[in-house]
Order: sequence, then structure tokens, then C-alpha cells
Amino acid sequence: MQKSFKLAVQYATDSTELPARSQFRRWVKAALMQDAEIVLRLVDEAEGRELNRQFRNKDYATNVLTFVYDDTQPLTGDIVLCAAIVKKEAGQQHKNLLAHYAHLTVHGVLHLQGYDHIEDTEAAAMEQMETQILARLGYDDPYQEHGDAISPQ
Repeated sequence: MQKSFKLAVQYATDSTELPARSQFRRWVKAALMQDAEIVLRLVDEAEGRELNRQFRNKDYATNVLTFVYDDTQPLTGDIVLCAAIVKKEAGQQHKNLLAHYAHLTVHGVLHLQGYDHIEDTEAAAMEQMETQILARLGYDDPYQEHGDAISPQ
């Protein structure tokens, strides 16, 4: 059954190497297993750091933050991607920038739906789901060769 979803993409960064709304929509749709209303916001490093400090008490910008507002139907929440960190990681890990954005978007959508990677068994299950979703989208395994692409949460 096709899930319905609303997606708003906010570009709040000066970064020029960003995926198009249609790409984000495709990635969100591939990872979504329930009806949802999602705001996906691309931010600069200063906003990413402030959000991480305010909501996670961590004084640095991270690649992806997920905020769930209502986990009933439809699921509502925000996914925040820090463009500078995503680009930096892609370079450090020798990954295609678009593929890294796809991975982190899928990762954030899974978090919205209650998946986590705190425990090893949860992490393994989440990584397997991400890998399968990304393969269906035509991307390589994000965990192969270059290690874990997700910053510690």
C-alpha cells in the first residue's frame, strides 16, 4: 500500500552543492513505511551546532538530527541536515556527495519511525535496512570499506 506523505524542504544554507527537492522526495519515499508529514531542513554549520547544543547538549554540528513531534498517524517530524558536515564527511570518506545525502536522509527517516542505533543489535538492523533501501535506489552500501558514515548520536 502506498504511503502518503507531505514533505517540505527548506534550504537554510549558502552551500551550492545540494540535492534537489525531487531527490529528497524520492529518498524519503523509499524509506517511509507510514503516512507522514516531514520538514527536511538543510542548515549551515552554525545552525547545526546550535540545534545540537540546544537539543542534545553536544557543542558541535552533526550531520543529521531528527525531531519527532507526533508518532501517531500521520507521523510528524523534522530532519535537519548540516550541509557543511555532510560535504566534509563525503570528502573524508571518499563518498559521492549525492549518495551520502541519500544515506543520511534515509537514516533520518528511519529515526523518525522509531529506529535507533544505540544498542549493537539495533544498529545492525538499522544499517541493514539502510543498505537495502539505498540498494533499491541504486546506491552502494554506505558502510562498505569506509566504515560507519553516521556520526555518534
